[in-house]
Amino acid sequence: MSLPGFKRIQYDFAAHIRDPGNILGPQGIEDRRMMIYRELFYNNVEGFMASGFPILRSLYDEDAWHLLMRDYFSRHRAKTPHFPEMAEEFVHYLRNEFVRSDDDPAFILELAHYEWMETALRLSRGCLTDISFDRQGDLMHESIVISPLAWLLFYEWPVHAISRTYRPIAKPDQPTWIIIYRDHQDDVGFIQANPVTARLFELLDNEERSLSGERALEQIAQELEHPRPEVIIAGGMDTLRQLWAKDIVLGTVWSPDSSI
Repeated sequence: MSLPGFKRIQYDFAAHIRDPGNILGPQGIEDRRMMIYRELFYNNVEGFMASGFPILRSLYDEDAWHLLMRDYFSRHRAKTPHFPEMAEEFVHYLRNEFVRSDDDPAFILELAHYEWMETALRLSRGCLTDISFDRQGDLMHESIVISPLAWLLFYEWPVHAISRTYRPIAKPDQPTWIIIYRDHQDDVGFIQANPVTARLFELLDNEERSLSGERALEQIAQELEHPRPEVIIAGGMDTLRQLWAKDIVLGTVWSPDSSI
C-alpha cells in the first residue's frame, strides 16, 4: 500500500529507532539528530524495564542485558503507550516472541511474570471498601469472602527465592504456590503457600459456590484421603486466621443480621 510522503517518513523514522543496527534512518535527516531520538526512546524503555524487573536485571551483565532489551525493543509491538503497562508487554514478549539462548535462564518467563504481578496488583483499581462483608464473622461456619486483591500464583520454579546468588539449574520436584495480596493499607505482600493452603484458597475463591472454612477443609481432607480429618481442620483453622490477619480472607458474607 502506497503511503503519503510524510507517513512514509514517520514509518522509516520509527523503524530505524527500533532497530538502528539493521534499518537505515530516513533520508535527509542528519544522523546526529537521529541519535538523540535513538538514545531517548531506547533509554526510556530500558530504564523502565530495569526498574520494573530488578531481580531479572541482576542476573545479566551489561552486554547481555542490552542484547535482550534491544531484541524486545526491535521486535515487540506494544499495544499501549503507557509506561505502567509496559511490564505486561515485556511478559507478552517473553511468552510469544522471545527465543531463549543458552545464556538465558530457563526460568526467565516465570521470574518476569512474578515480578510483574507486584506492579499489576499495585495498579489494580480494586478497592476493599467497595465490598460488603462481615469482618468479625465465623470463618469456620459461615461463607467466606476472599479479597479480590489476593491472587494465587503457580510456578514450576522457586521464583520467590531467585537472586543473583541463587540461580537454580533444574526445576525442583515440588512447584511453588504464592499468594500475592494488597491489604487495607494498600501494602503489597507475598506468602509462599503449601499445597493444602493453595487448595484451600482455590476452594474459597469461587464466585459460583461460597463455602465455609469447615466445608472447604472437610473437602480437602476427603481429597487427601487423610485418616484423621480433624488434623487437617485444626491446621486449616490456624491458616484461616493468618489469612484473615493479612486481609486475604476479608471475613464472611454480610447479611442484615451481621450488624446485630
